[in-house]
Amino acid sequence: MATDTTSGAHQAVSACLNEYGGAIGMPQLCGEWFGNQIFWLVVTLLAIFIILSKIALPRIAGVLADRQGAISNDLARAEDLRAEAVEVEKKYEKALSDARAEAQTIIAETKSEIKSQIDDEMASADAEIAVKAAESEKAISEIKAGAIDSVIEVAGDVARDLISAMGAQADRNQVETAVANRMKGRIK
Repeated sequence: MATDTTSGAHQAVSACLNEYGGAIGMPQLCGEWFGNQIFWLVVTLLAIFIILSKIALPRIAGVLADRQGAISNDLARAEDLRAEAVEVEKKYEKALSDARAEAQTIIAETKSEIKSQIDDEMASADAEIAVKAAESEKAISEIKAGAIDSVIEVAGDVARDLISAMGAQADRNQVETAVANRMKGRIK
């Protein structure tokens, strides 16, 4: 058996390896290794499928189910709140309508009371004015009577003074009678 030690070169073991055992080109594309690569691809995909189907997907499905339940609950709650809001709005509208009607009633009653008070005050004021007018008429009559008496007295004094100024003697009774006769139709 002879060994060939003279060449010092190594022979290539495979078409995909060089003489030093390194891959030639891209090892993924070497046809000799496809069977090995497919085996490990199938093993890896099965492991991923098992992990996903047993652990991750149930958790994801649980989260999605919880989220869907939360969304359904939120939608139901929102519908309930909307229904409550509609009820509250109806109650508010009714209360507002009742308040407006009550306000109109109060306004009408207040107007009636104010009109009644104004009428009472007007009647009281008219009565007071009538009393004051009667008092004024009485005072005017007294002043007029006093003025007429004063006019008659002044007219008598002036007449006596005129008569005296003309050089005659004036009889007091005659002057008063003459002034009274002259004033008869003019005093009202």
